[in-house]
Amino acid sequence: MTLKIGTRGSKLALWQAAFTQKELARIGVESELVVIKTKGDQVQHLGFDKMEGKGFFTKEIEDALLRGE
Repeated sequence: MTLKIGTRGSKLALWQAAFTQKELARIGVESELVVIKTKGDQVQHLGFDKMEGKGFFTKEIEDALLRGE
């Protein structure tokens, strides 16, 4: 079975996910990275102070996890 690692596409998020993937490989766990675009990634013209609600950068990832993607 291959473990899916959901991540945003930012440089930092990809680095963190790749690091996790390498650490898992060291203990014999196969994994794949799944890049998920979030609302925060798509709406880059707004400042953080203008973003309303929670989950601007996480909701789509959480939803994908709940769907088993």
